[in-house]
Amino acid sequence: MVYVSVAQPAPALQAYVAARAQGEKAIADAGLTATVLGPWDVLGPGHRWPVLLLPLYAVASIVPSWRDGARRMGLVTLRQMVGALVRAVEEPPPAGVRRVVEVPEIRTAVGR
Repeated sequence: MVYVSVAQPAPALQAYVAARAQGEKAIADAGLTATVLGPWDVLGPGHRWPVLLLPLYAVASIVPSWRDGARRMGLVTLRQMVGALVRAVEEPPPAGVRRVVEVPEIRTAVGR
């Protein structure tokens, strides 16, 4: 199973995150073999406004107490997300394992 969730915690999206967390819990409770992808936001055609946040990400990445959150909550491109989805299908985790793939790893999925 491949499940697209969201980077957590994400205080601005409480209801969305809660719904996704319930889905992740159901997968874990059922003991399913799954890859859970956790992007914060995906940039692509018709959805590019989050690039306006890039200066904030730049600042956050140099402030030690914000650095981990900035990496976890970073933006990914549509190409990176598709690459991560393909990789999740082509390279599933071992039986009964729930693998969580967060933004830094999603960004590296292209070209594998």
